[in-house]
Amino acid sequence: MKRKLGVKEVFAILLGAIIGWGSFMLPGTKFLPNSGVVNTSIGLFIGTMTIIIIERSYRYMLQQNIDEGGEFSYILLFMGRKNAFIVGWFLFLAYLSLVPLNATAFPLVIDKLFPGALSFGYLYTVAGDAVYVGEVLVSTLIVLFFMALNLKGIKQSGKVQYIIVAALILCVLAVFGAMLFKADKAQFYENYVDGNRFEISQILQVVAITPFLFIGFDAIPQLVKDMDIGHKKASLMAVAALLIGMGCYILLNFATGLAYGPEEAAGLDWALGEGVLKNLGTAGFLLLVIALGSAVSGGINGFMICATKLMSSMGSQNILLPAFGRKTEDGILRNAIIIVSVIGIGACFLGREVVIWVVDMCSFGAAVVYFYVCLNTWRIGKERLVRAEAAAGMLFGLLFMILLIVPSSPAALSGPARIFLILWIIIGAVFFIRLAVVDRARESS
Repeated sequence: MKRKLGVKEVFAILLGAIIGWGSFMLPGTKFLPNSGVVNTSIGLFIGTMTIIIIERSYRYMLQQNIDEGGEFSYILLFMGRKNAFIVGWFLFLAYLSLVPLNATAFPLVIDKLFPGALSFGYLYTVAGDAVYVGEVLVSTLIVLFFMALNLKGIKQSGKVQYIIVAALILCVLAVFGAMLFKADKAQFYENYVDGNRFEISQILQVVAITPFLFIGFDAIPQLVKDMDIGHKKASLMAVAALLIGMGCYILLNFATGLAYGPEEAAGLDWALGEGVLKNLGTAGFLLLVIALGSAVSGGINGFMICATKLMSSMGSQNILLPAFGRKTEDGILRNAIIIVSVIGIGACFLGREVVIWVVDMCSFGAAVVYFYVCLNTWRIGKERLVRAEAAAGMLFGLLFMILLIVPSSPAALSGPARIFLILWIIIGAVFFIRLAVVDRARESS
């Protein structure tokens, strides 16, 4: 049967999932204030290299004739249902939380174009963040649009994703080139190069969040039944997407640094946007808005695809409710698409600050998944190089987890993020008990 996605569509889904809201917002909120330009670039490079090493185990995974569900199906095949549930549960958290994160970024874009236009219908304040009907309405409409798009089939979704990502890359390059030409480079040198010190703690803060930054590289295992691409080519595409994603993060951080020093950037709602508006005017700012709009659109669509594929696979194995795995006659995952969309819309009502807390713990969930994939590859791999790469990936996965949960770590999760992580684990424990009961009943019968 002919596959539904070609090379361009698959690559676009990969890039759209990797380059999202964070590449435009983190330069002002995290990268420049905490690590500057040089240490951020080093941290991004080291983090990307670790993910590329982990990807080697993913390449081996693709050779094992896995089903939809990617990492979940891989662990299910070789390590059983209980371990597969743990992987699926943490991976689902990572995919699902990034849908509302990108959806709630749309009101920020509109607010920069039309200040205050969405600040109507005050609902409540959560963690210091006022929630308005206007903002929630825009986020909801965006999620509903991509829900409708995915209900038409993955081929249509892939075509739209390709257009979105092409616009994203072109606009990022144009904005960076213009900023490099127009901005005060002497001030940049004084702020970020002259007297710069290589601080391990600053570099590690960036390294620790690379699982969150690049979680989208694992879209390929979720699409394994929807594409006609060999595992070697798919692996090369994943590595290329990671390197392009790293480049975009570095370029956008550089562009923000060209406009502001670290203290100035930290004091602005959107340092990159303010800097582009100041240096390039309305035309440059519109290019940036198109890029950001493309990034968050690509993120919503990419992670909605991944989350529905994973939920369907877990449902079809009766690890989640079987209804989640049902398909229409056309092979569309209708139930899973609707459920992911409803949860994403519900999260938008919590306010952006709460969504960010949830996303903060995504890196931990992704690290757990990476560790499991590398562990299983190490267990079943025959070649010495495969096992060595898997062992290195296991160590990197453990390092990510330690950096995020050890309180004294420079990259430790915040208190609210830890609370949400504990809540997610408790909810997971309830489903885990259900799984044990179901399996026990099946064995006894």
